[in-house]
Amino acid sequence: MGIVAKQSIYNVISIGFAFMIGAANMLFLYPTFPGKEFQGLIVALLANSNLIQPFISFGVQHTLIKYFSDSKSKEERDRLLWFSLLLPLFILLILLPLYHFFNNEILHFLSNGNQGVARFPFLILSIAIATAYFEVFFSWLRVHLKSVFGNFLKEVYPRLLTFVLLLAYAINWIDLDLFIDLLIGGYYLRLMIVMLYSFSVYFPSFHWKLPVSWKSMLHYSSLIFLSGAAASFILDIDKSMIFSLTTEANVAFYAVALYIAAVIEAPGRAMFQITSPLVAKALNENDSARLERLLKKSSINLMIVSTVLFLLINLNLNDFYQLINQEGYSSAIGVVIIVSFGKLFSMSMGCLNNIISNSKYYSYVFWFSVSSAVLAVILNFYFIQSYGIIGAAFATLAVLLFINTSKIILVHYLFKIHPYSLKTLGVVGSGALIYVITSLMPSIWNPWISISLRSLMILGLFCIPLFVFRWSTDMEEIIQKIKKRLV
Repeated sequence: MGIVAKQSIYNVISIGFAFMIGAANMLFLYPTFPGKEFQGLIVALLANSNLIQPFISFGVQHTLIKYFSDSKSKEERDRLLWFSLLLPLFILLILLPLYHFFNNEILHFLSNGNQGVARFPFLILSIAIATAYFEVFFSWLRVHLKSVFGNFLKEVYPRLLTFVLLLAYAINWIDLDLFIDLLIGGYYLRLMIVMLYSFSVYFPSFHWKLPVSWKSMLHYSSLIFLSGAAASFILDIDKSMIFSLTTEANVAFYAVALYIAAVIEAPGRAMFQITSPLVAKALNENDSARLERLLKKSSINLMIVSTVLFLLINLNLNDFYQLINQEGYSSAIGVVIIVSFGKLFSMSMGCLNNIISNSKYYSYVFWFSVSSAVLAVILNFYFIQSYGIIGAAFATLAVLLFINTSKIILVHYLFKIHPYSLKTLGVVGSGALIYVITSLMPSIWNPWISISLRSLMILGLFCIPLFVFRWSTDMEEIIQKIKKRLV
């Protein structure tokens, strides 16, 4: 089994565990103990923190991945690593005075005048700083093909931290202010752990010189920073606008629905941790054949797994929301269905995003991201006012369709490759047929039994075309290895 498949499996397990913990947080602990208003506030605060984070990291985590394999000597790689660490610090020294002098204006912009968010400016900025530097060290691990522990810290750790803090809040050990202080402390503890682990993997020698290609690196970082800022804006603007245009409770309902739909992305998040440096290497070596193999293999593998998750989620939604059994949350069932279509389309593209961002055509990402951000603001503003959180879901789907289609057209035009094949049509057709067949199955009085039986039916039906048409040898190899270990 190759390094991509092996580390992707470990990362999938890690992300799967993270989603289980996150589900307990989002679907049980938050609604049951502090309540939907508390949940909406924390989600909005973290969303605003994510909007600031790209301004601090300045895209250097992506610069590190793109240029590492292109740096031939140890000295040049060491210079690159130190450049990646020191540039965000330099940016931070510029931003902090600006943040201090324009603190009220920035908070008013981020919170849309909502006093709940504006009460906690320290959380927004401090978590943004910790997250920015964590991403730099995580890229450090990825270029050395050591993504598993970093992925655990990225996906599992923050959800486990929230889980522990929510339990402490539930038994009245802490209040809201202490919850936020400990949340900040936990993010900085994660930063210290990833920093120590990264230095143990490789500690670069310090050189009093910039990398040879520092000008092109700075140019790349600038464009990726602008693209990343726009991308973060797209991801979190819907929650911020729901918070300002409706109620805190609606943010909680919407966030839970997005969390459920985001499970479809879990395999992609696992695979991209390791494919990104491999794609960068193929591009730097001008190996077009390997690049196309990476694209098509990642596409079909992600399409298979994501289609199964799409079916499991959407065909069990009514029973699943019965298990949540919290007032108001089921109003977002439509959000899950709408957004999950967009997530499935995103996963069908495989590592296409990695190809664009690591190629010489990376500037296109900026224009796609900016145009999508503008589109997101316009659509969310109109649809949220007209249709509430369902409108936000339609806006998200429209943006995903626009930006993903644009990227597919770009890569096909520039590289003469695309992620799809006849196997893709087979997966889509089989998924649609299974959806129709399984939707005819009635729900049983017990939602746990209903979900279990329907899920077994979905998996059983999907395995038939998977093995008959041999869509993926990687999947077959993984299943055979699991069977051997079980036997």
